[in-house]
Amino acid sequence: MRLLLLRVLRKTLQTLTLGIVGGYLIACLFLYLRQEQMLFHPTVLAHDFVYPFTHHFTEGFLPVDGATLALVHFTQTNPKGVVLYLHGNGGTLQEADVLAERFIHRRYDVVLLDYRGYGKSTGSITSEDALHQDVQAVYDYVRQRYREDQIIIYGHSLGTGLAVQLAANASPRILILESAYLSMQDVVAQKMPYAPLFLLKYPLRSDQWISKVRCPIYLFHGTKDDVIPYDSSERLRAYSAAPTQLIPIIGGGHANLETFGIYQTTLDHILQ
Repeated sequence: MRLLLLRVLRKTLQTLTLGIVGGYLIACLFLYLRQEQMLFHPTVLAHDFVYPFTHHFTEGFLPVDGATLALVHFTQTNPKGVVLYLHGNGGTLQEADVLAERFIHRRYDVVLLDYRGYGKSTGSITSEDALHQDVQAVYDYVRQRYREDQIIIYGHSLGTGLAVQLAANASPRILILESAYLSMQDVVAQKMPYAPLFLLKYPLRSDQWISKVRCPIYLFHGTKDDVIPYDSSERLRAYSAAPTQLIPIIGGGHANLETFGIYQTTLDHILQ
């Protein structure tokens, strides 16, 4: 009887182990196959959609390998420079005037793009390399129209990793990061601690790239950010070799920093 119970127990443990391992492998496969859907949340716009902007702008379409990128370019007379704005994983150019207003008000032109599959941009995101190549193509567009010492790269959330890598391979005047992550590996490790990081197709290693940035760096981060924790910017700053300032926005969340006075006064100082 005792031997029978041991056999049953052993069989049950084997079944449970196989179930746990099988479930874990299925979860890993799901993570690998669904990364784009989990990370990128595009809104698609019709090609003939008319942007309801009040500021003067031109609309452009930039052909790249496998896609055409939509961009908008806000211009004004005698600008101080230009801001290349890289938005987060849920934004589109439909909100471009809201995003650009803070820079237009301070006498800067602004260029914003939609990533592949976002807004009017065609194609789809299938690799991190393609993302970097796309933002480099838009940077080249900007550099053809402005001196490089007039260019400010601004990244928000998802766009911060793209902004850091871009600045590491160029010579902009300033790099500004809002709600930055250390890396996408770090974000996944915090939110999904049992996920094997080697499966990530989009590691977005800002921690590896930021040491190569030569221009001044400013990091804005809300202390109540519930998407990317505030200490992500603290830790990222430690990897920087360039002059770097972290501006904590006390009580700020993930996407409302522009409503705080300290953000506006610091941006005045940066862009004066």
